[in-house]
Amino acid sequence: MTLLAHDRYCDEISRQVGQLRAVLSSGADLSATVPTCPDWSLEDLVRHVGRALRWVELIVRTRAEEDVPVDRAPGSAGPDERGDSAALEAWLAESGVMVVGVLREAGPDAQAWSWAGIHTAGFWARRMTHELVVHGADAALAAGRPFDPVDADVAADAVDEWLEIVQFVQRVLPDGPTKELRAPGRSIHLHATDAPADVGAEWLIELPDDGVTWRRGHEKATVALRGPLTDVLLAFYRRLPPDSPGLQVIGDRELLELWLEKATFG
Repeated sequence: MTLLAHDRYCDEISRQVGQLRAVLSSGADLSATVPTCPDWSLEDLVRHVGRALRWVELIVRTRAEEDVPVDRAPGSAGPDERGDSAALEAWLAESGVMVVGVLREAGPDAQAWSWAGIHTAGFWARRMTHELVVHGADAALAAGRPFDPVDADVAADAVDEWLEIVQFVQRVLPDGPTKELRAPGRSIHLHATDAPADVGAEWLIELPDDGVTWRRGHEKATVALRGPLTDVLLAFYRRLPPDSPGLQVIGDRELLELWLEKATFG
């Protein structure tokens, strides 16, 4: 598995922040419930994203060696007044500029604490790219707007990263929901039908007793999820139902549903 270039992640962070800003500037209702995160309004979602960007900016800028409380990040609280789309958009834009500038200056190998044990700025460039992709889809759903397809290299890397996170959570939280991802002899195949051949956007996920394993490739499995790459990604992140138009579930649906229920951050 090969990561994307550090600058590629930085470019995508900027692009995704721009798309989220476009939702705000479209006149979307900030009080609308986010269907995929029903405890949040659209404004709550945007504040979560901006706060995360500023937290990461602080971690990378200070070369943090341990966790830092998010409220120490300058401006992390966001605009004082709720319901002000213009102020929220300006704050989000500044948050994006800040984190991208710091990530580019640091480079991928700079020291920066992370919860995953990968203590580099490169970890955060990748993590925030995919955080923004998924929350960008959340925002579009809340605003009733179409979500633009994600570039194939970014979408495929987002699937890779999610699989790595599930493996990590399974190791460090052995009593969490992921402990139930055990199905020896059974497997899940993800098959993007529209990705360029050089991206290799197919995966085989196996669920042995000693923990999730996965690899890229076209192989027979107990159940397959097929469709356009962006839709496969969003279904895998539980942002789209697997029965959405354009997606196909072939085989043991219960196994796919087990994965979607139990594959979490913990």
